[in-house]
Amino acid sequence: MFRAVYPSASKFKYIAQTLAKIVDEIPFYAEPDVLEARVLSPDKTTMTILKMPSIAFEEYVCDQEEFFVINADEFNRIARRGSRNDVVILELDRENKVLKFMFKDKKTGVERTFYLSLRERVEEKVPEINISLSVSIRMLSDDYKNIIRDLKVVGEEAIFIYSSGKLEVKSAAQQKEYHGVFEQDNPLISITASVDRATARYSVGLLEATLKAASASKNVLLEFDSDKPLKVEFELPGGGVLTYWIAPRT
Repeated sequence: MFRAVYPSASKFKYIAQTLAKIVDEIPFYAEPDVLEARVLSPDKTTMTILKMPSIAFEEYVCDQEEFFVINADEFNRIARRGSRNDVVILELDRENKVLKFMFKDKKTGVERTFYLSLRERVEEKVPEINISLSVSIRMLSDDYKNIIRDLKVVGEEAIFIYSSGKLEVKSAAQQKEYHGVFEQDNPLISITASVDRATARYSVGLLEATLKAASASKNVLLEFDSDKPLKVEFELPGGGVLTYWIAPRT
């Protein structure tokens, strides 16, 4: 049996939107103490890992490990129907091969139920990425969103540079250029590094895909290194974590 009640439909829809941007199907792994999803884009340029511990839910029941796959677009479209007064209720119905996706209004008690058909797929868990990254930066999600939106105005490639305790972000295109310099308390919450300098290039389009997740989190943690993947980590309400890996451009 699997049943989970998440306290905020408005936050949950950002999680669904982030996952749906990457793949057509979402594989969920439910265990007694955590609900997890791992998705790898078809071109292997992005990987997203969602981990929601049982304490992140108002109610969480999972008496054995469960694996189920649902259509990402349908999941996203249903999640968008939630209002700020709704809680999200997920129930796995193996007998009828569906995931029940319910909204319950906290004020009126009104319930709405959608049924998502389970997809047939062999269980094959994508392994987590285990890479040491030398630069770690924490900032407000609002500041992160502003950086990505500035980059989008200019070009398709972002250059991340760490040097002298500062983060520089650059982008250039025909007749346009962007250059941002960020440091501790202006506006970064923290910036640490175990190297003197690091430089990496990433797709602005892939960075933009993380913005929905940023709307569900107060802070964002960035980790990168020269010519290595970028790790973008969002803390979700209640202790959940949404981690986004972006392959570097060469």
